[in-house]
Amino acid sequence: MRIVLATNNEGKLKEFRSLLAPWALDLVGQAELGIASVPEIGMTFVENALAKARHVSRMSGYPALSDDSGLVVDVLRGEPGIHSARFAGNDASDEDNNNKLLTLLGNRKNASRSAHFYCALVFLRHAEDPAPVVATAQWHGSIVTEPKGTNGFGYDPLFLVSGLQQTSAELNSQTKNRISHRGQAVQELCAKLAPLL
Repeated sequence: MRIVLATNNEGKLKEFRSLLAPWALDLVGQAELGIASVPEIGMTFVENALAKARHVSRMSGYPALSDDSGLVVDVLRGEPGIHSARFAGNDASDEDNNNKLLTLLGNRKNASRSAHFYCALVFLRHAEDPAPVVATAQWHGSIVTEPKGTNGFGYDPLFLVSGLQQTSAELNSQTKNRISHRGQAVQELCAKLAPLL
């Protein structure tokens, strides 16, 4: 079954292919089909994920899977939140976003560096699907004072996982896929999708 993943992020596409490997799906990224991104104007992760899924399904004619996820830092009132990918500007790199986050947190103590990753997944059978399948998950931790690790992407080098003495970027992909916000959301989504696929 071909499903279009609503992303141009190669790291995210690779991660989803790994997470969904047991399902033997033909998962293609929107860029492979020449589909441009839709503006993310929702106020929540779920709203943005739904808008992206409807767009790529409408443009491709295939079922769609969309994720909207980001880092929520408590002391920053939830920022970067839905703006995680473009926190330091529309063309910001992961390093730019990480540097901005570290600058805003400054020398705050560990207790005020709590954060969590949030993931909202939406699956649509077709663009007008009135009953989207939605799964959400959170992954708790805190923000370190300097990047550690080389695995992953985005804020992974700054996110110290609760209960571990490692950042997300220090975890191997199997461990990360099992315990991350995206991994947890995929597990929930797959349980909900089982009767549909």
